[in-house]
Amino acid sequence: MREPRMPKAIFAKLRGLIDWQAVGPALAAVVMCLIPFGELWGAIKLRQICRVAGQDDVMLQGLGIVTGLRGTGDGATALPTIRALAAAMELLGNPVGSNVAAELRDAKNVALVMVTARVPAAGVRRGDRVHCYVSAISAKSLAGGRLLMTPLTGPIPSRNPPVYAIAEGSITLDSVDNPTSGRIFEGCRFIYDFAMPFTWDGRVVLLLNPQYAGFHVAHEVASAINAELAVQNANQPVARALDQVAIEVRIPRPYRDDVVNFIAQVLEVEILEPQIGPTVVIHERSGTIVLGGEVEIGPVVVTHKNMVIEAGPNAGTVANFAPVDPRQPQNPRLKGLVEALNAIRVPPEDVVDIIKAIDRQGKLYGRLIVE
Repeated sequence: MREPRMPKAIFAKLRGLIDWQAVGPALAAVVMCLIPFGELWGAIKLRQICRVAGQDDVMLQGLGIVTGLRGTGDGATALPTIRALAAAMELLGNPVGSNVAAELRDAKNVALVMVTARVPAAGVRRGDRVHCYVSAISAKSLAGGRLLMTPLTGPIPSRNPPVYAIAEGSITLDSVDNPTSGRIFEGCRFIYDFAMPFTWDGRVVLLLNPQYAGFHVAHEVASAINAELAVQNANQPVARALDQVAIEVRIPRPYRDDVVNFIAQVLEVEILEPQIGPTVVIHERSGTIVLGGEVEIGPVVVTHKNMVIEAGPNAGTVANFAPVDPRQPQNPRLKGLVEALNAIRVPPEDVVDIIKAIDRQGKLYGRLIVE
């Protein structure tokens, strides 16, 4: 029987579920050709669950000088700022004398700042621009300031690091409540190409996204790649799982000069969507909590101010205790606990700390991801 045109890894699993003797080869072929496997069987592409190693964000950094402040700068007592300003003036053709502190004692509108810029995972080319971020070191406010041309180096600090970009421009404060940090929109211009390598010794490594990491999933990914691409490599396996996160893929000889095409084909390989367990995701900076309705917790007692919340089979049997969810006494869910905490107006940061404490005690029956 001729195999239907569907990913070989999925077809191999599906073939084992069909009683070929009962339905007959011809009818089975027709049925499998008509099955919308992409929707019915939850097939997803590898690019949806993993990424190519080496394609990571990189941070550049540098020390710069902000001018144009309204008396909120570092002042004459900040010697590092005075020295940096003197060095900048010398580079601009206006060197100061030997008594630097005396000549620059009225430089109240100047501040020394830390400047950072993030290189996207895909890299950048010469002339590209990205946003950069400015943070004061000792200035009271950066409102109205403008960053002088600042070389950005990185990502590893050293005595003579290479310069990849130049940052410059007017500063926009992140918030009026925090006037010591801000950003410059497209204020970082790259003077060299910047791209991280993604092949090593004729190999490329795929990294599973954190929520899919696991030995079984890594093995499934390697098997799917081999099932789809081994024919193009004289039926020799090209992929192997290194651990629960990394899958190494050997680039076949015909693709050595066309690596991009090969990686594109690998990322288009489909597998059955891995089943991940209950997960709780916490964004600490914003206090956002994303959780599945089926995340369960073990017996716990949470005390907050003059309120006590109990979860477990004995919830509600003790005087002055409020049960989390009377409808689920045996298997309380985290959702019920969060709703109870919100009902008594517990601050989001306290809710996050409570969830972390439950996880540390081993009472959170799900995976906790903190970002």
